[in-house]
Amino acid sequence: MTMRAAFQGEPGAYSEAAVFEFFSQTDVSAVPCESFEKVFQAVKNGDCQFGVLPIENSLAGSIHQNYDLLMQNPLWVVGEHYLRVSHCLIARPGSTLADIKTVMSHPQALAQCAQYLKSLPGVKVEPVYDTAGSVKIIRSQNDPTLAAIASVQAARIFGMQVLAEHIEDNQANFTRFLVVANEAVHPVENAKTSIVFTLKNEPGSLYQAMREFATRGIDLCKIESRPLVGTPWDYLFYLDLMGSTENESVKQALQNLQGFAPMLRILGSYPSKKPAANLNQIS
Repeated sequence: MTMRAAFQGEPGAYSEAAVFEFFSQTDVSAVPCESFEKVFQAVKNGDCQFGVLPIENSLAGSIHQNYDLLMQNPLWVVGEHYLRVSHCLIARPGSTLADIKTVMSHPQALAQCAQYLKSLPGVKVEPVYDTAGSVKIIRSQNDPTLAAIASVQAARIFGMQVLAEHIEDNQANFTRFLVVANEAVHPVENAKTSIVFTLKNEPGSLYQAMREFATRGIDLCKIESRPLVGTPWDYLFYLDLMGSTENESVKQALQNLQGFAPMLRILGSYPSKKPAANLNQIS
């Protein structure tokens, strides 16, 4: 039976590429969804075994909506993948760069190409729901002044023309994706763990939390704070750490943290991956 993995966007989206790269040795069907919420829903209701979601980009930063959705949905993080992202300026066949007056794409893609867009005089930007979706939109409109930012694959799928390639502000442009599922995995070696917790709003509370990991030599990869809805000026802290909940040092740190954190949730332990290319060797 073919495995099904949900992603947000149209065929040709970068999230679809992440699906095929992550499950490279598996017979997988990439299932497009209109929104990130529907990706989570497709996994929760069993329509798909996995969901693949962007969580942060090396140029534009975190996708905060997906941090919030991780907290709101009872799914487990079971994997991660780093996708090298190379953007193209795409228009209808016959359009020239001089014709372009409006460029549309997902807000993250627009942010990743901000300097290039500033170099186009008089061009407006328009955020839309998806990179590949922006190509679908310009295909549907007979307007030579419209352009989209998306992948070469999206241009091919929708029969559009690539006006410029590699327009991202820095070629070391990676998006990190998380893979979610209904069942947890339990790696022991070369693992990463994601958690979310709250702290009392008092002096030294964050230091106390970080000390639990520092004293045990546990490497912290990322910390992200998000507002705690309903309690102004209190926060959720999302933390990625190296190690598995199967490791004794990680287990002890989390037990101690749970002793003074009002809320602690383990989002999952999963095999740790690195970007496919050395950031200093990208041509």
